[in-house]
Amino acid sequence: MIINTFSYIWKQTAVEAMCDLASDGYRVFEVPISSPHCWPDEMSHQSRVDGKKRLDDCGATIRSLNAGGYDINLASPAANMRRKSIEHIRDVIGLAHDWGVADVVISPGTRRPMISPSLPQTFGWIYESLNTLMPMAEQAGVRLLLENTPYCFRPTIGEMMEIVDKVDSPRLRIVYDVANAAFIKEDPVASLLSFHSAIALIHVSDTGLETWGHDPIGTGVVDFETLGETIVQTGKTADVVLEIIREESAALEIKNGIRNLESRGWNFLS
Repeated sequence: MIINTFSYIWKQTAVEAMCDLASDGYRVFEVPISSPHCWPDEMSHQSRVDGKKRLDDCGATIRSLNAGGYDINLASPAANMRRKSIEHIRDVIGLAHDWGVADVVISPGTRRPMISPSLPQTFGWIYESLNTLMPMAEQAGVRLLLENTPYCFRPTIGEMMEIVDKVDSPRLRIVYDVANAAFIKEDPVASLLSFHSAIALIHVSDTGLETWGHDPIGTGVVDFETLGETIVQTGKTADVVLEIIREESAALEIKNGIRNLESRGWNFLS
């Protein structure tokens, strides 16, 4: 199972967190791009080299870097903000290349909730941004993965598929977050069955319907028994990311999360 280091963003650098978790037996990780946890603009070439060596020494590998969505907006009406967002993702792609990371998670972008720009305008901006980013991903040998965040302007799996189909590149796929989906009352099982060929990663945690969370397994509304069966059915067992976000007792929450999934029939995690 892939472990997300989000719970450590204020406590440790990504390399420190991954090496500590590797000592507990975890080997593959997703890293959120967040300063000071991991921020490419603040990392010298030597620090990247040293970080990669330390990860190699402790037996840790990174499957994906999550570029984030709060500080950037590929669908911004302002051209300079789109450029800044592209520059940030370019830097994340560069770090992915330096560290041998396969996937970079990105947000489709946001749209003003009041007096929103038209959808044709917003689509024009996101496609303009992707037209710049896709060659960068190709050159670096990485994939870009759109995430279904509740606050983005295309939060459902079907809406994100419109973008993936339009771009029509093997370098653009989807990371499907089941808690994000459940929070907006989308069925994660039906979505995975319908669109699994375009889904590269699955973020796993729980959530309620009144408060959006990435909560411990079994504390919210996600049907993990059926979800686990569907993951096996669709052949995605190697693409599951545990993303329980708890700042306190983070290592224990990871251990309990895996145990709780196994108790619900997820016998493919080790």
